[in-house]
Amino acid sequence: MDPARPEAGAVAVRGDRIRAVGTVAELREYSGAVVDDRYADAVLLPGFVEAHSHAGSGGMWDKVYVGRFDRTSPDGGLWPGCPTVADVLARLREAEQRLPADQSVPLLAWGLDPIYYPRETVTARELDAVSTGRPVHLLHANGHLATVNSAALKVGGIGRDTQVEGVVKHADGTPTGELQEWAAMSLVQHEIGGGITGGITAEAIRYFGQDAVNTGTTTLTDLGSTMLMADETMAPYLEAVTEQFPARLSVFLFGAGKGGATPVEAAARLRDLRELSTGKLRMGHVKLMLDGSIQGFTARLQEPGYLGDQPNGIWVVSPAEFEDALSAYHEAGLLVHVHCNGDQATELFLRTMEKVLVAHPRPDHRHTVTHSQMTTPAQYRRMAALGMCANIFANHIWAWGDQHIDITVGPDRAARMNATATALRCGVPVSLHCDTPVTPLSPLKTVQHAVTRRTVSGRVMGEHERITVDEGLRAVTLGGAYLLKMDHEVGSLEPGKFADMAVVGADPLAVPADEVGDIDVLGTVVGGAHHASTVHGA
Repeated sequence: MDPARPEAGAVAVRGDRIRAVGTVAELREYSGAVVDDRYADAVLLPGFVEAHSHAGSGGMWDKVYVGRFDRTSPDGGLWPGCPTVADVLARLREAEQRLPADQSVPLLAWGLDPIYYPRETVTARELDAVSTGRPVHLLHANGHLATVNSAALKVGGIGRDTQVEGVVKHADGTPTGELQEWAAMSLVQHEIGGGITGGITAEAIRYFGQDAVNTGTTTLTDLGSTMLMADETMAPYLEAVTEQFPARLSVFLFGAGKGGATPVEAAARLRDLRELSTGKLRMGHVKLMLDGSIQGFTARLQEPGYLGDQPNGIWVVSPAEFEDALSAYHEAGLLVHVHCNGDQATELFLRTMEKVLVAHPRPDHRHTVTHSQMTTPAQYRRMAALGMCANIFANHIWAWGDQHIDITVGPDRAARMNATATALRCGVPVSLHCDTPVTPLSPLKTVQHAVTRRTVSGRVMGEHERITVDEGLRAVTLGGAYLLKMDHEVGSLEPGKFADMAVVGADPLAVPADEVGDIDVLGTVVGGAHHASTVHGA
């Protein structure tokens, strides 16, 4: 990823940094250089940078996976997908039987994807068939919705009289068990858990780190932590992310919409934490969230809205609250990434950004639209003018492309979703991401999805938004590093940068585009230290 030296035969490493890149003969001339040929038959790439992931994904494997497709856990275990609702309920019943007899112990599961079961329902009624006395909580694959049973509704105090946006009800006023977005989901999650961003343990973070090794990822994010405002709650990060941790982790505060400190107070805390950052653990950034999930129908869309005139989605925070937060964090000199799935959310971010920049001009802020799924060409042109970046959810093309074509927005707008080619044409710096645990961590798969734009059924979702493999690789290396303000340290193999590399079995530029995601990852090198994959050769 260095245009001055796009390919080389060897990398010279001293300590945790790259000393030089070139041929073996050139690098042998350095005094004391020793040839390490353990990767002589492999390919070294700059370590991949995942600029939108969640450390909580490392702890999801303590819960029951009920997603539609097979998943591989960081220890190499295979979790089969659930093709039908009957499969989901059968897995839940099996898991319930393994829990203690104490009915206060909840059954927590994740990965539910109702849009894949259009002729079936998963409501409190179906979950009551799993247990009527034990709380059952199913987090949807998108992380923005949950479905719970009657016992969980009772624990959360949710009934006919509950007037919280996102508590879905039947025509007679009784809750269905579906909870949409944070305000509704928190009624239950505060009591029994089941979310992604809270309750992260040191062991979960270590598991997250092994997932990084397995996928060639050397820089991770925890994009939206609720654990940074007190020393005692952030202890798991300090315990896990030592010099031996196999990746660099950039932790973003969840900066508005989940209670606690004001943005001004939080900004002051983050400035202090930024001074405590190390080579492995970075703090001082903020994640804000405006809307929800497109396939969950909680994202905010501009006209013409959803197919079938579905109601528009939910503002996770009010526009006024968002403006106050963005202004405070921007004025404090912090980096802000904002969740915007729908184009109406992107529009609100842009309008607010314009106001904030007029009031507080600031060069090189790199504030980022993350997901950026429905962002329009006109919005990308404005983003370029405002110095903004885009982190694009390419994995969505495969995971939910068929549903976007047929159910959510139709073929025309689906073809324009996750528009990486348009963003690049408009001069917007981009990265690509997986949002694990929403979709699996695998930068090579992410590149493949952006390049081929194929859905599960094999359709091409917008051929004119395809990018090249080289552009995709650049997006998941230097692109992600730029969005994290780390491109002077990682993202390419250049002298002086950290010796962070992905070790893979084939050159992504030398295989067919639809096979890039299948390239074997042998492990990583992080700061000169070698880490082996637990799924290599599986």
